[in-house]
Amino acid sequence: MSADPNRSTPRPKRILLVAANPGVSPTTGWPVGFWWAEVTHPYWVFTEAGYEVEIRSPKGGALVADGYSDPEDASGYSAHDLISLGFKRSPTHAALLAATASIADVDVAAYDALFVAGGQSPMVTFRGDRALEGLVARFFEAGKVTALVCHATCLLLDVRLSTGERLVTGRTWTGFADNEEAFADRFVGTRIQPFWIEQEARRIPDTNFVVDQRFRAFAVRDGHLITGQQQFSGAAAAERVVEALGR
Repeated sequence: MSADPNRSTPRPKRILLVAANPGVSPTTGWPVGFWWAEVTHPYWVFTEAGYEVEIRSPKGGALVADGYSDPEDASGYSAHDLISLGFKRSPTHAALLAATASIADVDVAAYDALFVAGGQSPMVTFRGDRALEGLVARFFEAGKVTALVCHATCLLLDVRLSTGERLVTGRTWTGFADNEEAFADRFVGTRIQPFWIEQEARRIPDTNFVVDQRFRAFAVRDGHLITGQQQFSGAAAAERVVEALGR
């Protein structure tokens, strides 16, 4: 397939896709990073729609994926993921992750939407990152489509608007579910995450956190806020972005 040439406007839509920098899990001691499918599947959806996609990270530099998300990992956990395999094996595409720019000089006006990918690293490196929280708030307050998927939705536990109000107040959203965290812990035989998003979200007053069946593609659009539940929801969330922006 090739990107859709039948755009309704002469200027292609521009997406800022933010992926996590490498980190180390405080609970397992494992190296953590972004999740391949949460970058590559949305990238595929956007480019097939004729959009331009720029990949950045909070701090800039080379990005490293979570091992289980690698279609070539010995575990075979993501061996089915041909889109990520193609992206990884393409020198042109792999280079997009080898030397990312940071978010420090992002001009919100230059983009039509923000898409924040998840993985294991966001639970360590995103929480408490005031610059990244501020970027999410600026996109949202500018009326730009603002999307987050899987563990990247941990940002929404803390993002506040210029009024001091939480971004999620009065809004419906999703993120990695408690039963998915429990399954993952059982799968590897240890506690993985330092906190669980659903548990934290349900403590927030005046917000509506919802989840679907375990590990089924699920994305929610509430106005120009779009969220995806877990790693199988990247394409679904990206499709909601395309629905919101048009072609």
